[in-house]
Amino acid sequence: MKSFKAILVFLLLLVNLVVAQPSFADPIAKKSPEYLGINQQLDRLLQIRNDPSQGGYTAEDLQKRIADLQFQKYIQESTEDWGVCRNETGKTIGVYAHKPSKYGTPTNTLFYLGAGQKTDDDWDCDGIYLPNDEKVAGINLPAPTASEVEQTAGQQPFVLKIVDGTKLVARTNPITGEVELNAPIAGVIAAGEPNWSIPNLSQAEVSSQVPNAPID
Repeated sequence: MKSFKAILVFLLLLVNLVVAQPSFADPIAKKSPEYLGINQQLDRLLQIRNDPSQGGYTAEDLQKRIADLQFQKYIQESTEDWGVCRNETGKTIGVYAHKPSKYGTPTNTLFYLGAGQKTDDDWDCDGIYLPNDEKVAGINLPAPTASEVEQTAGQQPFVLKIVDGTKLVARTNPITGEVELNAPIAGVIAAGEPNWSIPNLSQAEVSSQVPNAPID
């Protein structure tokens, strides 16, 4: 009887170790090349807040940028997963993702994520594609040049980049029709940036694509 109890206790401990194993994993901050840059930017902006004459920010813009960086730092220090993007817009969207590798970061690839889908957490979702006729809430996009206005009839497409570890959810506001994101972005990337192939597509063209993103 004592042997049976000892075996039972051992099995329970083993199960607990297996279940609790993720808690021993390193946070993404240990692996992400972005973590150092987040801290450097945050330190610089905190110095500017202490001495506003150093920067060209309004008090509101400065505080928002600091809050965004503090949240991004928290994300990287508190999660073990790479970036995950979930599509709750009700239509197909474009996402950029790559398979993390210890041999370096491969070029980001544009995939199409169907409505209600989320990217595989073994992959790293780097951001979402913003078509040339789509609007996003709360994000200031770069103003187009005169030649870009002539070529695109207004807005050019962008990538809204997120930091490693972000669990991004994209939704459509039913009143305004704008895309809404649940987390701050790390930057706005325009066509021509190295390692980013950004086609000039409308939302209708994106919606017509067959979903092919790696999903769970």
